[in-house]
Amino acid sequence: MKTVKVGLENFQQTIEGKLVLLDVWASWCAPCRAFTPVFEAAAERHPDIVFGKVNTEEEPELAAELRIRSIPTVMAFKEGFRVFSQPGFLSPVVLDSLVEGLRALDLKDVRREQKEARRAEGAR
Repeated sequence: MKTVKVGLENFQQTIEGKLVLLDVWASWCAPCRAFTPVFEAAAERHPDIVFGKVNTEEEPELAAELRIRSIPTVMAFKEGFRVFSQPGFLSPVVLDSLVEGLRALDLKDVRREQKEARRAEGAR
């Protein structure tokens, strides 16, 4: 499967109800350019997952919303929940391992933790 271009206008639609990996990058970033073939090859190996690319130069507002501080950054969303975010180059082995972990991830714990965090925020 090919990667999809993700921007502010299609971000929410892209992450809803699916397993999504995002590569947040910029064209001037050498590590970003080196990571592109690794990410695209992973998209071919895992066609059941959406692999999206967010260009920070074209989507500064989305990059700000996602709180991107360093690129490349790989982010993962499962059923609309952000479940992973890590800056830096990921090797093919690490990327495949991440995919397997995301497939196995049970969102019950994630939902519970987010509910507790919201309660704690409200108590402040």
